[in-house]
Amino acid sequence: MKKKQTTDQERIGYFIKTLRESKDLTQGQFADLLKTSQSAVARMEAGKQNFSTKELLKISEVLNRKIISLSDSMDFRVRGGKKLSGSINTNTSKNGALALLCASLLNNGKTVLRNVPHIEEVNRILEIFEEIGVAVSWVNKNDLEIKMPKKIRVEGLMSESSKRIRVGLMFIGSLIHREKKFKLPNAGGCKMGERTISAHKFGLENFGAKITTSSNEYTVESGKLHPAEVVMYEMSDTATINVLIGAALIPGKSEIKFASANYQVQDACYFLEKMGVKIEGKGTTNLIVHGVKEINKDVEFFVSEDPIESMMFIAAGVVTKSEITIKKCPIDFLALELLKLEKMGLKYKKSEIYISQNGHTKLVDITVYPSNLKSSQDKIHAQPYPGINTDNLTFFVPIATQAEGSTLIHDWMWENRAVYFTELNRLGAHIDLADPHRVFVHGVTKLKPAQVVCPPALRPSMIILIAMLAAEGESILRNVYTIRRGYEEIAERLSSIGADVEVIKGV
Repeated sequence: MKKKQTTDQERIGYFIKTLRESKDLTQGQFADLLKTSQSAVARMEAGKQNFSTKELLKISEVLNRKIISLSDSMDFRVRGGKKLSGSINTNTSKNGALALLCASLLNNGKTVLRNVPHIEEVNRILEIFEEIGVAVSWVNKNDLEIKMPKKIRVEGLMSESSKRIRVGLMFIGSLIHREKKFKLPNAGGCKMGERTISAHKFGLENFGAKITTSSNEYTVESGKLHPAEVVMYEMSDTATINVLIGAALIPGKSEIKFASANYQVQDACYFLEKMGVKIEGKGTTNLIVHGVKEINKDVEFFVSEDPIESMMFIAAGVVTKSEITIKKCPIDFLALELLKLEKMGLKYKKSEIYISQNGHTKLVDITVYPSNLKSSQDKIHAQPYPGINTDNLTFFVPIATQAEGSTLIHDWMWENRAVYFTELNRLGAHIDLADPHRVFVHGVTKLKPAQVVCPPALRPSMIILIAMLAAEGESILRNVYTIRRGYEEIAERLSSIGADVEVIKGV
């Protein structure tokens, strides 16, 4: 007998029902919040209601989760349970590209950044550039040409695009050399708890800048800038980059202690050196910057490959028990992750090392094989480089669902991100939240299809998509803008290695 097709109303009704139940609301309580009857709620959830946009927006507001996709929003339909095969290249780094774009504001000459990923976060930066008068153009598919104006339009820094991203904070290090006073909106980006800007503020104030915070904005005054010894308030990637950029145009020697040595920081160091700023200690936690008076030269630089994307493809291969090859993996930023996986039973091989187009980053090709995993004997937790990258930590969650035993994953850096890990329970995972920083992941669990709305954080959204690849049947991942912030054409690229991920628009 031919299987009955599910209607849009039935799919939406089921989705609303699962969201209501996740809030521990009865139909009666939900009806009261909507100012309707319990029978109307029952009709909605049974798929017997033709929804208006107004009704769906009201339901979204009550449940605090987006129900419909409008304008630039989109969803993924994932038909999971398929084996992956073949090979896939690692794309260039989101975080590295954003750092280089911010650093390019130092240069009065022409900057060409090559292999820039087409992702939403880059788009937001380019929108801000245009708002402040910076000339930007794509000269090839992934190459950007950037030219500074004689005078920037500081009012453009308060645009809507600027409010949507946190990385705009890294404009400060460049713009203190161009403007005596300007304002930026409070930081956006992923919603994972409180995100202090103290490391940015204290670091740049060593040079003579002044940053005042209010409820909605930051006011920056450059003052008389001078070289300085900076002890980073915390080992923050973006704050280290901001301080590096700030020091680059202050003639003399500045020292940055307790600096992050992560991949995007190293990218920024190599780029600044290409622009004529000598930096000692690259790849270490102690950087010495020999600042210059002016940068006015034509420069081109290649963005390096993204270790977080490499780890994502590794996780996709592991949870689907597939043999795939991930090319162009930055091995220096994956070595510990691979060791942890090896001790959990992962079978894999690495190619010989070769060098990225930027002339610095060491790359390998990694082939993963179907493996029977066991839980980690020790907790898995992130650390500043060279520890497990905080973004890579998330990918151990879907992997641990396929490992026999219980794995403790400790996400100490973020107050609330571990809460999002429990979203995999909607797909049949068995994850216990110990506290806002720790989860116990129990395996092996058979993952099942479901409809899930992306949480407002990039990596937690991505692990839901990975789990859906392993869940046999049809899943819907709603409102994937969060994923599009950091991954270029990810549905198409996963499908190129055997996944079945379809981009859908509308409700």
